[in-house]
Amino acid sequence: MPEKKIKLNALQSKTLILLQVMANDDRMSAPGPLEGSRVIVSLPHAHGSHMHVGQYVVSSKDATGLQNPSVWKALHRKGFVGENGPSEMLVTKEGLEFSTGLEDKFMSVSDH
Repeated sequence: MPEKKIKLNALQSKTLILLQVMANDDRMSAPGPLEGSRVIVSLPHAHGSHMHVGQYVVSSKDATGLQNPSVWKALHRKGFVGENGPSEMLVTKEGLEFSTGLEDKFMSVSDH
């Protein structure tokens, strides 16, 4: 039986890639309780129209999904995050390994 392709809408994809970047930064995350998972312990704060996520600058409008319960429910149904988001930001191993296709598209390296 062929594997079902998982699809994300634009906001879900943007939210997941931001979570992946934060999960790969030891200053923003810690090992989670599930094998291969990470817990986001520090969220970046927006200033002006952007925020710094690791080495990247991200438009604040691209980060609205981080506080959107509907986005978290959808990512949880797909197995990418824990069930208590956004109050507890657990990213599963599957969430860390999933390719959103946005890896080089909407983030730019910070110049400040």
